Amino acid sequence: MFSRLWSDMRKHAAVFVIAFLVLAGFSLFAGWAFYALSHVGGGWKSLLPIWPYVVGGVVMTGALAGVLMWLAFYSANHGYDDRIDPDDV
Repeated sequence: MFSRLWSDMRKHAAVFVIAFLVLAGFSLFAGWAFYALSHVGGGWKSLLPIWPYVVGGVVMTGALAGVLMWLAFYSANHGYDDRIDPDDV
């Protein structure tokens, strides 16, 4: 029993180590990309005109997700999602 438990823990540890290495590699790449792109063209100043669109997109996506989740919970809490047995009627 102990060997099986140890084997399961080793599998989970391997998954965590691999996930950590992938995230660390992606973080290093993202850091390098941001540093490299700051020296291309106009640098970060050339991105200033698009920030209102980015912020607007994030706000609208959040609002849409919030409204759809509210609708889902509203219909579930008010019985609209209950099954009706046609033989019972």
